[in-house]
Amino acid sequence: MKKWSLLFLAAMVTIVLAACSMGSNTATEESEDENTGSENSGELKIGLSISTLNNPFFVTLSDAAEAQAEANGASLTVSDAQDDASKQASDVEDLIQQGVDLIIINPVDSASVVTAVEAANNANIPVITVDRSAEGGEVVSHIASDNVAGGELAGEYLLTLVDEGAQVAMLEGIAGSSAARDRGEGFLNAVEGKVEMVASQTANFNRAEGLTVMENVLQANPDVKAVFAQNDEMALGALEAISASGKDIIVIGFDATDDAVAKVEAGELAATVAQQPKLIGEEAIATAIAVLEGETVDESIPVELELVKQ
Repeated sequence: MKKWSLLFLAAMVTIVLAACSMGSNTATEESEDENTGSENSGELKIGLSISTLNNPFFVTLSDAAEAQAEANGASLTVSDAQDDASKQASDVEDLIQQGVDLIIINPVDSASVVTAVEAANNANIPVITVDRSAEGGEVVSHIASDNVAGGELAGEYLLTLVDEGAQVAMLEGIAGSSAARDRGEGFLNAVEGKVEMVASQTANFNRAEGLTVMENVLQANPDVKAVFAQNDEMALGALEAISASGKDIIVIGFDATDDAVAKVEAGELAATVAQQPKLIGEEAIATAIAVLEGETVDESIPVELELVKQ
């Protein structure tokens, strides 16, 4: 009797141990499945380094990118370089450390941003540039309007508003940025030899600086008849200085921000070259997703321009 009792007890222990083992294996498998699901959730992580959010143009671009990312189930982290090339380099490094899958950069300075692009390259993180290009590093796609063509558009329109040989000034953007260089090149292509360029000074794409620089231009050149500002913020600053002077001077801007378009409609700003920051932001995210899904994208994606005038 004792022998059968021992055999029964041994059998029961074996059954219990087997059940425990199966439960442990099942729990382990479930845990592994959960971990795998977390690691392969499918959410794409994209970083956006914007030159400044103190400019309505880039606010629109950034907002459009965020909306497009959300609509596509992607995560977007935006950093504001505050027009500081050093801060932008640090911001890009932070995005790299966060392990984003791709970085979109709107450079403060086309030359200075090269080290940031190369840092992303070394981390095997693809880079897309928007509005302003990078002078080096590997960029999979550049999305922007044709700034040379935009400058030419502004220059050609200005020539219809002034007499030949009229004194003209230009307010330049951030030195070293591709947008400033290209817009200036296009404008000069159109007006060279047809007007007298009496001043061409940087106001760093900034409204307050546009006002100050325009005041200085007016003091040195009281007979200036027209101004081309390489963005609307500088154009609006120039308008303030001109209004305070009591002079009647033609001003053409670039970007077609809401404030600038309102000034065109009010008859104060002669014209502004319309980019489409919303479309640039949306296209940047669409291109980023295409890259991360292994699709081939164009190295340069142009965004159409038009002239908004009175």
